[in-house]
Amino acid sequence: MAVSSLLVPLLLLFTSSSAALGNEVGNIGHYPVVVSTWPFKEAVRAAWRAIDSGFSAVDAVVEGCSACEELRCDGTVGPGGSPDENGETTLDALVMNGATMEVGAVAAMRYVKDGIKAARLVMQHTRHTLLVGEQASAFAISMGLPGPTNLSSSDSIQKWSKWKKDRCQPNFWKNIVPVDRCGPYHPKEIAELGEGTCSNSNLMAAVESRSSHIGLHNHDTISMAVIDKEGHIAVGTSTNGATYKIPGRVGDGPIAGSSSYADDEVGACGATGDGDIMMRFLPCYQVVESMRLGREPKLAAQDAIRRIARKFPDFVGAVFAINKNGLHAGACHGWTFQYSVRSLEMEDVEVFTVHP
Repeated sequence: MAVSSLLVPLLLLFTSSSAALGNEVGNIGHYPVVVSTWPFKEAVRAAWRAIDSGFSAVDAVVEGCSACEELRCDGTVGPGGSPDENGETTLDALVMNGATMEVGAVAAMRYVKDGIKAARLVMQHTRHTLLVGEQASAFAISMGLPGPTNLSSSDSIQKWSKWKKDRCQPNFWKNIVPVDRCGPYHPKEIAELGEGTCSNSNLMAAVESRSSHIGLHNHDTISMAVIDKEGHIAVGTSTNGATYKIPGRVGDGPIAGSSSYADDEVGACGATGDGDIMMRFLPCYQVVESMRLGREPKLAAQDAIRRIARKFPDFVGAVFAINKNGLHAGACHGWTFQYSVRSLEMEDVEVFTVHP
């Protein structure tokens, strides 16, 4: 009888403990959660509202990035900013589904203001990954997005006009002549041959500092990651690219593994900065694969940035990393980086600061 009387409370205790442990395991992944580069709070709030309403991670990412495009975050996302050498604004965008590993992207897209929505249409309605230029625009319009429309604004045209008056400085050309005024440009070697001289510059001398070209307000990206209520992960990126870029230039924004990457089994990453350099290293793919091997997000992010900095000490860039359980961190080089987060534990969006 005494044994029976002891078994009942023990059984109840075991049942209660099992329920608690089961609940803990169910919530060990602290999601939903939204993470974004920079203090783009309204974009994060838009994604959070979507995810809180039961939207999928992919749809929440699109909602968040679309909000940033409409707000023209820092003038570097959406229409009306970052004119190229011809004064035109073009868009790059990407969305990736970490559950299926599907990707949709557009690059150098003209005449259509909804970059991230166009990227989602590529993923949903084609077997391709990336569409570019006017063909991307035609596709997006054929699928129902508004256009064609002029993506320039009075601000972008004014900025471009001033740049032209400043003899097109700074710019993204190298090893060309003339070096101190607007084009047309010609290879320096051809000009030197015409003058009967030879260049004795070494290869490393051509790797010049890019710090004057890249900054928060002339070269930036929203890169966003969302973990939805089911634990599925998606990422999205939207940008109008580098200010005064050579027409036709495509940076890291629409490149999976560079600007962002997601895998439900591991986590996600978002990047911002000098995309021409960063895309050579696929930092977000590196971050996710490092986490797959057991590294915490902070160490994975730091490792990816250090790999770039070893080869290009003057580069400017940053990444955030988030694992599938919602643990997040960031790393940067060449500037102070901030990223925004909204999770269940927070009453509103919180901004985290990362120093080089």
